[in-house]
Amino acid sequence: MIRSLVLAPLSAIALLACAPAAADQAPRIVPAPAVDMPAPTGSALQSAVLAGGCFWGLEGVFEHVRGVHSVRSGYAGGAMANPTYEDVTTETTGHAESVEITYDPRVVSYGQLLRVYFSVATDPTQLNRQGPDSGPSYRGDIFAVNPDQARVARAYIAQLAAAHTYSAPIVTRVDMLTRFWPAEDYHQNYLSLHPDQPYIVFNDLPKQRNLQRLLPDMYTPTRAP
Repeated sequence: MIRSLVLAPLSAIALLACAPAAADQAPRIVPAPAVDMPAPTGSALQSAVLAGGCFWGLEGVFEHVRGVHSVRSGYAGGAMANPTYEDVTTETTGHAESVEITYDPRVVSYGQLLRVYFSVATDPTQLNRQGPDSGPSYRGDIFAVNPDQARVARAYIAQLAAAHTYSAPIVTRVDMLTRFWPAEDYHQNYLSLHPDQPYIVFNDLPKQRNLQRLLPDMYTPTRAP
């Protein structure tokens, strides 16, 4: 695990963080979802839980999406209650590093969040890994909080697969969310607090820049808490 080396010499981290991934897909604007959540009838905020590699990078992307109110890093998909980072990194608990996104559906829809996810936040063709990190805790997994979200996510994956958007099969899973466990405080807002950390520089800041470059109408420079 590359991130476990954050206390190692910076040159070693930089070299490992730059190691190419064999199945990497370049960021691209994927088509908008043909199936999306129904238009909201009220002003209540909604939540989405997504996994796809290091939660530092996912948080760093979605905290700059217009309409997002907050993003928390955490763990989802496993059976253990109150998992710690040390528990999850054993790759025995079944959890995936995830983010919980609280958003205003009047500004950004669930399907639009998935468009960001598939365009710049993750490579959906990588199985149980993402970039330099490997293991089931780094898997691509959309944790639907209700059946409508699951329906939209599965339809979108089918749409992207039918369009041959990627040169390799999409391996992102769709599972129903059972519980989201917030990660330790030191993981929260990690990218914004440590922008010069080599892992962040090489792996996560480019995702932010790709959001601004590829989906400028969805990008906001104001960071959600």
